[in-house]
This record gives sequence, structure tokens and C-alpha cells, in this order.
Amino acid sequence: MAQLTLAIGNKNYSSWSLRAWIALRHLGVEFDEVLIALDQPDTHERMDAFGPSGRVPVLRAGDLAIWDSLAICEYAAELTGRGWPRERAARAVARSVAAEMHSGFQTLRTLWPMNARARNRRTATPAALAADVERIDELWNDCRRRFGGGGPWLFGAEYGIADAMYAPVVLRFNTYGARVSDTARWYMAAVLEDGALQEWIQGARAEPWTIASDEVG
Repeated sequence: MAQLTLAIGNKNYSSWSLRAWIALRHLGVEFDEVLIALDQPDTHERMDAFGPSGRVPVLRAGDLAIWDSLAICEYAAELTGRGWPRERAARAVARSVAAEMHSGFQTLRTLWPMNARARNRRTATPAALAADVERIDELWNDCRRRFGGGGPWLFGAEYGIADAMYAPVVLRFNTYGARVSDTARWYMAAVLEDGALQEWIQGARAEPWTIASDEVG
């Protein structure tokens, strides 16, 4: 198999890059990492060299380019045979949960941009944002109650693609002080203590770039 290369954006701000990166790390897929700093004069030129979308992340395997975070996660699952629960019902729910994150929660994404190194930020909480937080809390509670009894993750003992899809949400909740249930807080604690996520956060703290539009609160 061709050597894999993952192009990502700033670790402090690029939530979709984090999803692909942390899924690959947890699934044991070896890859080279190329960071393309966002909001720079050469950003689009460098992105265009990796894939057709002009965005990150992009996973390259020789001539093959995979330019969507969930598609990258699916490719990793096919390579490893891991990432989704083995039991059919759990797997269906995990895919539903991941897809809901992939396509939804636009208010959360807009008003609470990911800022991995920031803490104690506060913003107004309009009804649409509160509804997004409540829905995610509900999802986490349902997954943990129905499928998570065997370990700390949404579907039990093994970190999965659903966890990767919500890792940036945990960082957002941590940055902006989301009010969540006890079950959600315990899940957030497990995510924040995860070694791969800690590595990502350390990388974010070492970055010299600041994007003013993502520095809210």
C-alpha cells in the first residue's frame, strides 16, 4: 500500500482536521502529517496541491486523494477492520450519530469555533445554540446508556469513529463552559485525558498563528 499523507490545518482551529487525524491515530494507521497554516497567503495554493476541494483535511495514498473527514475515517476503517461497533444495532446508531455531527449543529460550529488552547471563554447562548448543546448531550447519554457500559467511549471499550467526530465538540464545550449532564461531563473527561487528544492540544499550543475571527468570547 502507498504511504499515507494527511494534510491538516491549524491544530488550534481546524476541527475537521482533528476528526480525521485522531481517528487515524486511534485505529493504528501510520501516516505522514503535513500542516497547512490557514489564513496565509499561500494557504489555497498549498491545499490545491493535495486535493480537489481546496480544503483540509486531505488523505493521500499515492495518486488517491480522500478529501472529507468522514470519508477518511471510513477509509481507515476499511484498512483496519476497526472504527465501528461490531454489533449491528450499535454500528447503525454509531453511523447515525457520526452522520448527524457531519451534517448538523451549524449554530454550534459558527458561534463556538474550535479553539483548542483557549479556556474560560464565555459568549451569549441563544436558543439555537442551547438546542445544539442539549441535543449533543442527549446523544452522548443515549450512546453511553445503551452501548457504552464496557468502557469510557460512546460505544464501550474501543475508541471509534463516532468518538472522533465529537472530539472537537468536547474541546468546544471545554473552551466555552457548556452546561451538560453528569454523564456528558464524565465522557468529556475521558476524551480530554486521551493521549492522542493531549498530543493534538500540545501541538495547538505550540503554533504561532492566531486567527482573529475564531478568537471569540
